[in-house]
Amino acid sequence: MATADLAPTPVRTADTPFSNEPFTDFTAAENKRAMEDALARVAGELGREYDLIIGGRRIQTTGKIVSVNPARPAQVIGIHQRAEADLAETAMQAALAAFPAWSRTPVAERAALLFRAADLIRERKFEFCAWLTFEVGKNWAEADADVGETIDFLEFYGREALRLDHAKPPIQFPGERNQLRYIPLGVGAVIPPWNFPFAIMAGMTCASIVCGNTVILKPSVDAPTIAARFMSLLEEVGLPDGVVNLCQGEGPGFGSAIVAHPKTRFIAFTGSKAVGLEIHESAAKTQPGQIFIKRTILEMGGKDSIIVDADADLDLAIEGVVASAFGFNGQKCSACSRAIVDQSIYDVFCDRLQARVAQIQTGDPAKNVYTGPVISPKSYNKILGYLEIAKSEGRILNGGSPIENPEGGYYIAPTVVADVSPTARLAQEEVFGPVLAVIKSNGFEDALSIANNTEYGLTGAVYSASREKLDRARQEFHVGNLYLNRKCTGAMVGAHPFGGFNMSGTDSKAGGPDYLLLFTQAKSIAEKIGHASPADEKQSELMGM
Repeated sequence: MATADLAPTPVRTADTPFSNEPFTDFTAAENKRAMEDALARVAGELGREYDLIIGGRRIQTTGKIVSVNPARPAQVIGIHQRAEADLAETAMQAALAAFPAWSRTPVAERAALLFRAADLIRERKFEFCAWLTFEVGKNWAEADADVGETIDFLEFYGREALRLDHAKPPIQFPGERNQLRYIPLGVGAVIPPWNFPFAIMAGMTCASIVCGNTVILKPSVDAPTIAARFMSLLEEVGLPDGVVNLCQGEGPGFGSAIVAHPKTRFIAFTGSKAVGLEIHESAAKTQPGQIFIKRTILEMGGKDSIIVDADADLDLAIEGVVASAFGFNGQKCSACSRAIVDQSIYDVFCDRLQARVAQIQTGDPAKNVYTGPVISPKSYNKILGYLEIAKSEGRILNGGSPIENPEGGYYIAPTVVADVSPTARLAQEEVFGPVLAVIKSNGFEDALSIANNTEYGLTGAVYSASREKLDRARQEFHVGNLYLNRKCTGAMVGAHPFGGFNMSGTDSKAGGPDYLLLFTQAKSIAEKIGHASPADEKQSELMGM
């Protein structure tokens, strides 16, 4: 496989300090021009056709997946081959063939590949931002955060792999040389979502391969082009054939076949609760010829709450609620979809929230408008269904309707629904769109009870000036990611390991120090050194060693 000439990658070790990629300031004239130039360049590349890549081979199929711009659906972003279930075996054999050599590749070499990829993405940041804007409707800041998180995952997981490679058992037993090695699992299925189609897709993929696994990558049908562009970059930095096998396809067909395959060792999935539970159930069923228990690494969404206490800084709280609820149109598993507000400040909070949301502009994300379209007709119609439910479950303060536009984009007005019961559908079901339910609470005890009354447990936040209440929330607010006096979105790699409780998933903690353990298995090795006395031998037998 030919690769481009690459500049030497700066050496990183397990001890090289990690720092998050800085956000881009788009108010700076040079950054604004760079983004506009990138949008123009990428616009000239839209509509091309991409192949499946299995074992390094380019494969075309009769069926196609057509990715379109949700802001103007007539604009085709990319045309992709549709992998059906009959290609699952081909992909598996390619991944199995690549596994022996890749699993024995030194960890330092595998990590260096991630670092090279991070360097290239950093150089092409505006270009990748433009692809995100066109394919999934992210404004410039949201796209930049997605690209920055991708870089962070590569840098962080590369360092973590190097750290694991130097793991040692807690003690050295007398008369032995003891080792603890974290070895790869085998072939894994990586099934990422469309809402963070670069960061989550690349993060799960690279966590898998840096540990020595090989991967069958099935990106979302709503964001296949980002995955294809990333695959091209992996080839450019020298990834061997078959280590990652790119297979765009439908979940019920190709995805289900890969999950059920007896040689699939693990499944890393981010998406809906319903699909995640199907994957978990399928993986739990032992197939003929299967000799291991499959591992599932699942992140399945949430119904996230922000508690606004009576003594909260209202300016801070309103900005945090608005950013958490309507950033990227609420299409984040971490988004605030419930504001739980103390009754003593409820009316003034609702009035000020209504005024703030009325200031939000919605439009084409390529023009860097704050909120843009939702991802697809399916999502659009689902959200409209919840807006009908909202009319009977609360008082609509803002929005409540689609936004008509000449381009046919899937726009829905940012919607605030007040006076929602804690047990209403709007307060319990994941909408995954720009819809916020406001719920009145009778004191902090009641607010915590409401916050914990869903089947989910992903993110949450509390705005309060009371140290006692904040400390109580640390203990009793049952979510995987809790934020105090700040918004509940925007987890940063390294600082906020991300993953939730209950039906939000397996608490996988992406971007944290234990994440790579999920893609490895620990092997303890003990070698006797020197000569042991008969008494030592007898004692070892009695101890069961």
